[in-house]
Amino acid sequence: MSHEVVEKNIGLMVIFILIVVSFGGLAEIVPLFFLDQTTKPVEGLKPYTALQLEGRDVYIREGCYVCHSQMIRPFRAETERYGHYSVAGEFVYDHPFQWGSKRTGPDLARVGGRYSDEWHRVHLMNPRDVVPESVMPGFPWLAENKIDASKTPLKMKTLRTLGVPYTDEQIANASKEVEGKTEMDALIAYLQGLGTAIKTRR
Repeated sequence: MSHEVVEKNIGLMVIFILIVVSFGGLAEIVPLFFLDQTTKPVEGLKPYTALQLEGRDVYIREGCYVCHSQMIRPFRAETERYGHYSVAGEFVYDHPFQWGSKRTGPDLARVGGRYSDEWHRVHLMNPRDVVPESVMPGFPWLAENKIDASKTPLKMKTLRTLGVPYTDEQIANASKEVEGKTEMDALIAYLQGLGTAIKTRR
């Protein structure tokens, strides 16, 4: 088949482009499924606790990922500001993971332990009380909304089918762990855990 025929037939060209792109994509993606550094958890990584898991759901529901990435790239400007660059092994229990490059606000990959719980609470109620130049909206309703404890064990069971190593005991105690907690408590617990596994390796 001559090159001229392909160039003059848009349908045929689209088919060939799709084939080439598909092979190229597979060549880049498939090997990642067989590399330990992308499929094995980093040393010290633990699945989210019941409260952290609920906090992560709040984080996603409220669209925090729209302004905050959780991916520090291996560039000096980023590692000096945020800490150790992100590695895939930190996120093997995340479904879906929160990598990205959109930063209206700072990257949160290493925010765990950087501020106190009370700082986070004030910041989430009214960000400008602690960061005067912030454009982030407040989330005061999180302090009122209670976690639905009946759903937490079901979430953990589902994640276990995806490879997250939750034990029967963790699942059985999940409702008790989050009972009476607010969405604010859960979100803070989630934020305080971000990036802490890799810090144990530095």
